[in-house]
Amino acid sequence: MDAVLVVNLDNSPLSVASLKRAVRLLLSGKAKAVETSPKVVRSSGGFAMPMPTVVRMLYYVVRKPAEVKLTKANVLIRDGYACAYCGTHGTRESMTVDHVVPKSKGGLSSWKNLVGCCVPCNAKKANRTPAQAGMTLLVKPRRPLYIPFVVVKRTGVPNSWRPYLWSIGVEERPTA
Repeated sequence: MDAVLVVNLDNSPLSVASLKRAVRLLLSGKAKAVETSPKVVRSSGGFAMPMPTVVRMLYYVVRKPAEVKLTKANVLIRDGYACAYCGTHGTRESMTVDHVVPKSKGGLSSWKNLVGCCVPCNAKKANRTPAQAGMTLLVKPRRPLYIPFVVVKRTGVPNSWRPYLWSIGVEERPTA
């Protein structure tokens, strides 16, 4: 993976940048490499440097935290493609998204009311609440954090990123 974690001056995660963007930040003097891999980045002119995996900005960047868009794909990624009622794992094509409190009963389309669901459980629950259907949620739906969600859920966490992401509550994921 040639993605580089960009952290703020206080080590809080800002974004995930391409290797090319991270090298530009380093060469322009805007950032410093704090974690590198054994690989080397080389230019055609003979320049070489250790490949950065985490770079820290040399000034504090003030910005509003980004939010993850509420889509079926993102709900399924958040839930690890597992059914919130039975735990069965599936694919994007084989899973559905269920409103915990149905829209007809006042439920909203929000991160806290949508869960990944297999087709049999969705049919069993139908237009009822989990209590009415005699079903229990295995996980409580929540709004995902931006940085961990965008990259961590899709690709795993490189070991060099862990100290910077765990401070904001990322759950354990496989390493890349």
